[in-house]
Amino acid sequence: MRVDVVTLFPEMIEHAVQFGVVGRAKARALWSLATWNPRAFTTDAHRTVDDRPYGGGPGMVMLAMPLKAALDAARDAQKTVQCADSRVLFLSPTGKPLNHDGVKALSDAAQNGIGLIMLAGRYEGVDERLLTREVDEEIAIGDFVVSGGELPALMLIDALVRHLPGALHDADSAKEDSFVDGLLDCPHYTRPPEYDGMSVPDILLSGDHEAIARWRLVQSLLRTEARRPDLLAARNISDEEKRLMARYRQR
Repeated sequence: MRVDVVTLFPEMIEHAVQFGVVGRAKARALWSLATWNPRAFTTDAHRTVDDRPYGGGPGMVMLAMPLKAALDAARDAQKTVQCADSRVLFLSPTGKPLNHDGVKALSDAAQNGIGLIMLAGRYEGVDERLLTREVDEEIAIGDFVVSGGELPALMLIDALVRHLPGALHDADSAKEDSFVDGLLDCPHYTRPPEYDGMSVPDILLSGDHEAIARWRLVQSLLRTEARRPDLLAARNISDEEKRLMARYRQR
């Protein structure tokens, strides 16, 4: 998987991807990264990348020209590593909310030779003409605003890397994450069996793997019902799952 990030703070991206699952996967060449600072593509002495918005208002707007040059450089670089094509993603609160299916689709595209170019905006925004001409998809990581697109880009990179074959120690880990089957993950426990007056549920110590799997499914269903009823409403719950939930409530 090839990822290029256009950002005013390339060190922020380059440093963060050295750690954990993402860093190990990068060290094993499961994915590669290049960063592009639009300041390097400016032509004035001050390396200007922003200007006041037309129509007035607070803040500054990022200029189209240096961003376009940085995106072109990223596309050209991806061609040299045999990317079949490139897809430009703009991290923005006005974009389409990112979810598991969206991450999986991008991961599949990346594993099939599509290079991903992430545009991390700053200031009040980016000239809309640049977005109209150059961006393939706008992505939001939530209904809130952060100071720039670097942290959202890092979150997206992390989510994508988890789907790469060999990135996780246990190949089943990604399959059991929240949202994979439309449900939130179940509770997890580890040693010691008792902590601060609380015990691990007996079923998890039973060794009955079928019963444990059933318990985990019920816990996921009930947790999703309590915390994210919208997810449960969108999922087709089987009759067996309904019976399991009803039986658990009767206890």
